[in-house]
Amino acid sequence: MTIKSLVVTLGTLILTTGLLFLVGHIFTIRWLMFYYEYTSDAEGFFISGGSMIPLIVGLISSFIAEKVYAYKQNQNHG
Repeated sequence: MTIKSLVVTLGTLILTTGLLFLVGHIFTIRWLMFYYEYTSDAEGFFISGGSMIPLIVGLISSFIAEKVYAYKQNQNHG
């Protein structure tokens, strides 16, 4: 893996994940939000967590971007 390939992969991961988390917070989409919490005073428990869906989508998109980048590099070098 070259440095350019690493930049493409990490850039795609960070951009995609960050954009999905941002959309989740702007439009209050629970399954795209980084943080959410639930409190039940009647039963006395508290749950907090975050969605992993944006991270999974980011990983998939970075994998695809890296494969496309590698394919384009191989096409250019013949």
